[in-house]
Amino acid sequence: MMKEKSSAAGILESTIEKVKELVNVSTIIGEPIKVEGSVTVIPVSKVTYGFASGGSDFPSRSNQDIFGGGGGAGVTITPVAFLIIDAYGNVDIKHITAFDNAAERVVSLVPEMFDKVSGVINKTKMDKIYNKAVAEKAEADAQSEE
Repeated sequence: MMKEKSSAAGILESTIEKVKELVNVSTIIGEPIKVEGSVTVIPVSKVTYGFASGGSDFPSRSNQDIFGGGGGAGVTITPVAFLIIDAYGNVDIKHITAFDNAAERVVSLVPEMFDKVSGVINKTKMDKIYNKAVAEKAEADAQSEE
């Protein structure tokens, strides 16, 4: 049962409900991003939040209670790392180095991420070429034995 909003407890409860609406699991572990169909990149963030509320009952000459109060909340979402999953299921974590703001963190990570993703993609392509060559060689050997 929700408390009345015209009390300190009611304001606190309303504030907590609003924070719950803002922050969920997909805020911390982001949606997977597919790259070239064989590599998956998953962003990971740190979420910090705080809230405060308060109020007071004022004396009144009538039987009616007079209440004054307020509340507020703040949420900060900071990207901290990326999980990289290659075609073989290998997982690598790339931490974002600390900078003054999130935009600088992401920009600083782009070249390294590009190199890593390109390396994984190139390895996957080379593995496919190698596997195809081995299969063709095996087929050719099988036909020559016939």
